[in-house]
Amino acid sequence: MQRWLRAMMAEEGSGCPVPRLPWASIQRVALVGVVVVAIYCFLCTQRLAQQPQLESPGRDMAELQLNHTGWRQDCRLHWLGGPALGRSFVQGPELDNGQLRVQRSGIYRLHIQVTLANCSSSLGATMPPRATLTVGICSPAAHSISLLRLNFHEGCVVTSQRLTPLARGDTLCTNLTLPLLPSPNTDETFFGVQWVHP
Repeated sequence: MQRWLRAMMAEEGSGCPVPRLPWASIQRVALVGVVVVAIYCFLCTQRLAQQPQLESPGRDMAELQLNHTGWRQDCRLHWLGGPALGRSFVQGPELDNGQLRVQRSGIYRLHIQVTLANCSSSLGATMPPRATLTVGICSPAAHSISLLRLNFHEGCVVTSQRLTPLARGDTLCTNLTLPLLPSPNTDETFFGVQWVHP
């Protein structure tokens, strides 16, 4: 028996015998580990399913051109957007009767440029004294507010941009003092928004 122990110690390379775990014990420990990991994964997926879903990560944006229909009946400018119009597009927001409605809340960059049709430096004498372009939230009425107010100051072009928070369902309206006529040229008159942050 002592010879056998000495042979075992020599084989092991150490001065004392190493106890061996039975194979069944190793299987039990592994099974418990797998069950614990499976329960943890199940609980994580349940927690994620109960959290409110975030809005889609796509970038809401629009680049619009003027819907030029001739003589203006009211002060509101009407816009068009879509790939059939060339450089114009609408991705996310919607057009409602020529006005842009936001479909996702967040901070947006607005930009606009309006050039007056048949404008020259001599127009100053015939231009209304308070010729302005305004951009605002016109709907819902409870959230109505002016975002930009631009004066022509006897010039032919106004242009501006700004960051502003908008809520889902806000409809943006652009108003130009009557009887001024905007240029329908898409290089001279355009309006756009881009979602930049939640």
